[in-house]
Amino acid sequence: MGGEFLEDTPGDSTLQRMRMLEAGSIVPYHGNGNGTNQENDSDAPSSGYTVKHGMRGTPRIQISWGTGNHLLVSYLPALREQNEDGKIMEVQLGPADEEGQDGAESRRIAACSLPFFVELQSRRRHRTDETLQGGNPTDWWEYVLKYSRDISDMLVSPTSLTMHHQSDSTKENKMSAVMRAIWDMLEIFYVDKDAEPWFPERLVDWLVTHGPVLSKTESSLNRKLVDIKERLATRQFPEEESDYWDGMASALAVGWFDFVVTFLRMHGSYRHDQIDKRQTENGLVEAVAVLVSKMPRLRPSLPAGSLGTPYSFKPEFAKEWERWRIQVTKLDRSSFWNECHNKRTLDGLKKLLAILQGNVEVLAGCTSHWLELLTAHYLHVRPFAAANESLVVLATTCKEYKHTLASDELEELILAIFGDNTEVVIAKCVTLFEPWMMAHMVELLTAKNLYVENLLRKERDVQGGISLEELYRLSYAQSLASHPLTWQLAPVYLAACPVQGLGMLETLLLKLPLADDRHLALKALDVCRIYDLQAVGEAICRKVGVHSWKHGRIGAGIVWLQRARDKRLLSALSDQLLASASAGCTLEHVQTFEQIQGLVDLLGMEFQATGGLSILHRYRNFKSALQNIWDLRSKDADRQKLNAAGRQAVDCLLELFVTGITPKRYWMSILQDSIELLEWPGQVLLNAEETTILLNCLQDLKLAKLWDGLDNLELTGSNVDRVRLALAINLGRSFLQT
Repeated sequence: MGGEFLEDTPGDSTLQRMRMLEAGSIVPYHGNGNGTNQENDSDAPSSGYTVKHGMRGTPRIQISWGTGNHLLVSYLPALREQNEDGKIMEVQLGPADEEGQDGAESRRIAACSLPFFVELQSRRRHRTDETLQGGNPTDWWEYVLKYSRDISDMLVSPTSLTMHHQSDSTKENKMSAVMRAIWDMLEIFYVDKDAEPWFPERLVDWLVTHGPVLSKTESSLNRKLVDIKERLATRQFPEEESDYWDGMASALAVGWFDFVVTFLRMHGSYRHDQIDKRQTENGLVEAVAVLVSKMPRLRPSLPAGSLGTPYSFKPEFAKEWERWRIQVTKLDRSSFWNECHNKRTLDGLKKLLAILQGNVEVLAGCTSHWLELLTAHYLHVRPFAAANESLVVLATTCKEYKHTLASDELEELILAIFGDNTEVVIAKCVTLFEPWMMAHMVELLTAKNLYVENLLRKERDVQGGISLEELYRLSYAQSLASHPLTWQLAPVYLAACPVQGLGMLETLLLKLPLADDRHLALKALDVCRIYDLQAVGEAICRKVGVHSWKHGRIGAGIVWLQRARDKRLLSALSDQLLASASAGCTLEHVQTFEQIQGLVDLLGMEFQATGGLSILHRYRNFKSALQNIWDLRSKDADRQKLNAAGRQAVDCLLELFVTGITPKRYWMSILQDSIELLEWPGQVLLNAEETTILLNCLQDLKLAKLWDGLDNLELTGSNVDRVRLALAINLGRSFLQT
């Protein structure tokens, strides 16, 4: 665990040393270190672990980053305090309930939007290839439009679909609703070219879906109408209530015609016991309902259940609009109104006809928000207007009518979108929304406007040579990388950044807490493979391999170092194994030579020619030959097989000395193992020349005086004398045999 050491005085208590933990909350530590759980006997999760250490001097506190927003704080007491082990605590920065449902909603949006982003980038590359090959690619805005609608559908929170009141949703669900509202508004003005001729109808659709985000109170127009319908549904004569006519007027003004017709046919004159008494009144109500349901609408088609007659060809729509307006005017001037004796019905129907005729004063009185008034004005007064015709001026006028000159940031953003003021749109979105919005909305802004594309994709020296588009993606990728559940999404956005993306991706992968988490390391290697980061992958394998080696997991260390192709570290590891085996002892987690032999086999044949690996393989062969001799003796094998096995062991022994690659610190241990071969009964296995080589090696050890530099070996005079005596006897036997 790397980090800064904060030294403390030996007299301070553990509680004082850990005082910094009071700012956060203690959470269970999930590391895979060698420490032991303090509460192994309890089923409850523990927030502390103990760890053995060898730090000398004063007590220390060691701090390092964990996963996400967690810190690992370790207290290492002085080595002289024999009864106190080191302690590890995991501290969560910030309140413990900081994530909750809000964090889950953000992660849902991040995960669900990724496939759409990847698909659009793939189509961009394909389109670029078509252009380079001289093809005629499809208009780009059509791809962006599909991408925009997919994202808009995704932004609908599953939990919000079951909520009946705006106040029931969480803070982040409300923010998701605001993001979706602005996203759809950007689609209308920056992406969808086909929406320009029927811009007023697009405003109606937007208001139906996103009206609640405009309300600063808990009751929006949509909720108000639903409440009125539920409250008046059981009334015999709902027309006697003022809310009945006010609700219909508000719905008709903003184009919710199905709602208006439903309300009209709740009128008491439709009752069987009233229809004869109020026949004229019922006829007027039905006439208004028919006019509303047959209103011409300039749009290609209507959503399911919507009323009106759609027209996609503007001259045809203009003709039908004039004819329909004449019918409205004729009804308004009809003499049948004199026979209607219900004043509330008379006033209410006249108000509805005034809305259909485009009476500005009535429209202003029926709407509560200036954007509702703007929609009503375009729908009933200027249905032929295009999106860019004095929209900002009219929106300002509507605000004056509603006495809302002071704007909040959301309204200022909507006005900037109306005015095609992209710089202000970007600035407001940066202020209002999370990095997700900026990273994804760039595609909408650049769909059909070359000026905006140059603004967002021009590389700027003041930003380190990157564009605004890349800056927003880098910012979003950093926010993803800071959480353990979303970091795997960050490489996709970093790979889409041509200047600094791959460099930051390499930094992200190298900074991951991989040492204790094998699965995390494998995921990081998959990312390296996908983006062709071979050097980073080898560095990750080396990091995990060294950590496994240092913590006694030799086999895992070998595997990871082989993946890293690090011959130097593999050679050092083999030297450690050789020192352990040649000294007659084992490493901490290796109890028998068979386990060491398995580790040597794990090293494989590829690295045998490298330093200590070559020695280790040859020493393994020598030990295996001696083991074979012992096995044959235990089975009472015949003398010929024993002699052949003995000669094979001699060949392996000589390979360790003849080549000159075995360090001298191992010679004495190998010579002690060879005594059994020198004292072989019935036959001389080593001839005079071979015995002389071993005598010379023993003499070199004595002359070099290396005894003080050899660790973990018993280099006593008796051991040396015994080896010398065995060599001298074997030399004499070889002379006699010759």
